[in-house]
Amino acid sequence: MEVKHFWLILIAFLALTAALFVACGDNDDAESDDDEADDDDIDDDEIDDDEIDDDIDVDRPDGWGEDSHGDDADPDYDKVFPQGQVERIDITLTSDYWQDMLDDMTDNYGEFGAGSHGPPHPLADKAEVDTDPIWVPCTVEFSGLTWWHVGIRFKGNSTLMTSWSEGTYKLPLKLDIDEFEDTYPEIDDQRLYGFKRLALASNCKDESFLRQKIAGEMFREGGVPAPISAFYRVFIDHGDGPIYFGLYTMTEVPDKPMLNTYYGNDSGNLYKPEATWVLAENIGENKYPKKTNEEEADWSDIENVVAALHADRSDAAQWRTNFEALFEVDYFLNWLAINTAIQDWDTYGRMAHNYYLYSNPANDGKICWIPWDHNESFSAERQPLLPLDMSTVSASWPLIRFLFDDSVYQARYWDFLEAFAEGPFSYSSIATRLQDAHELIAPYVIGNEGEQEGYTTLSSQRAFEDSVDELLNHVQERLQAIE
Repeated sequence: MEVKHFWLILIAFLALTAALFVACGDNDDAESDDDEADDDDIDDDEIDDDEIDDDIDVDRPDGWGEDSHGDDADPDYDKVFPQGQVERIDITLTSDYWQDMLDDMTDNYGEFGAGSHGPPHPLADKAEVDTDPIWVPCTVEFSGLTWWHVGIRFKGNSTLMTSWSEGTYKLPLKLDIDEFEDTYPEIDDQRLYGFKRLALASNCKDESFLRQKIAGEMFREGGVPAPISAFYRVFIDHGDGPIYFGLYTMTEVPDKPMLNTYYGNDSGNLYKPEATWVLAENIGENKYPKKTNEEEADWSDIENVVAALHADRSDAAQWRTNFEALFEVDYFLNWLAINTAIQDWDTYGRMAHNYYLYSNPANDGKICWIPWDHNESFSAERQPLLPLDMSTVSASWPLIRFLFDDSVYQARYWDFLEAFAEGPFSYSSIATRLQDAHELIAPYVIGNEGEQEGYTTLSSQRAFEDSVDELLNHVQERLQAIE
């Protein structure tokens, strides 16, 4: 009996062990099947970029910080655009990349310095070059930190052409912080304190170095959303050590930070038009290129607002109602008042560029006007300029002509003009602002730490010293005209 019991117990033990082994094997198979099922169920269109980033181990460069480099960080305006001080930024790129940039400029704009002597520059009468300059990677150092493989290129049209043809290396620049993320996945979604794109204006054609920044302040303080700027000393090392390229004005490019700041969202269509708003213009990528949602070939929001502008105006009240349902009229009228007061010839009304449009989803997709690029402001040198009463503006600029011909809209325009003249543009206010800014930047424009020959657009030290008085004379003349 004892032997029989022994064998029964042994047989039961072996059977239990086999069952447990099979069960473990089944579980392993089940877990493997679940993983495959999860992979099969993944829909790339339904996964948020942040979720993808969380699932992928990216070997970030040493020194990477989420607050300073990450895509989820809130934009730090105080850090990147400090007011009342001049920041420094250092840019390093290889000599080969620098030469590539120069060769590309030669191909598109002619020989460097060709306009400073001899026959006229071959592109002197050309308004712009259709092809943007090339991007190359560089390293950016700012505030003690480093950003890697940042995209850099020259930017602009007339200012770029002028500086290049005159033989100065102080050329306007643009930075795209993650332009080369496909080549260098370790910088995927890299940002500079929340900003992806930054523009560095060279202050060409501006002996004061103030127009770009002060004009932007005028728009924002007057109630028009506009990009913010700050002064920067720019040093570039392209193989022979850092060279002071001069005092620049860094400006945010209309993008997620600005759209979220002013509109509370960034999902709408952002356009940078080259358009006059005449009905005959081909509405699409050529005249209204997209800066967001580029993959969606849909310009219906622009088509609708342009059609509403050109609709029958015999019933003025109904026309206004229909147009205001699609367009933020007050933003534009306020911009028109401020822009005409300070005088900027290089924008809508004389040139079909230097503005953005944003279709704001939080306000039923209404189109908002965003001003851009003010280096030609505060000047009456280019004539004819827009008169305050718009008397010389033809229907070739319908967004001005049609609105100004409406008595209700014209009354709003005059109200905006008066408020601006009595507020940010009042003589005492603007005089203090200009003088303070002039004193702030003077050490980095002239003197021992100032701009150097070959890397400046300044004609003379005297021109800089006299520039504030010239600006104030212009302001005084404009205030008298407004009165």
